[in-house]
Amino acid sequence: MVARLWRALARADQAQEYIRHLRTETFPAVRKIPGFIDASILSRPLGPGIEFLIVTRWDSMEAIARFAGADPEVAVVPAKAAAMMIEYDARARHFEVIVAPAGI
Repeated sequence: MVARLWRALARADQAQEYIRHLRTETFPAVRKIPGFIDASILSRPLGPGIEFLIVTRWDSMEAIARFAGADPEVAVVPAKAAAMMIEYDARARHFEVIVAPAGI
């Protein structure tokens, strides 16, 4: 299993809209991709905005490539979401999941 982590700093007044975007557009779309397992939204206030860390879990890097394309580290950020951000990572990070939450 592979965890994909992506970080962004949203405008404070756009944070709730970004969460809505993830829940109504992004996550329903990725649920249809073979190999997608689940996703988490982590957030905290940071400076002028709200920092988000989006963690998705996939069964393989091949599954992530179905989502991200030929270079699986490239961030997938629709223009609508990018407009809500102060800044965001251009590349995602991937980690092998050693112990899943149920196995802790």
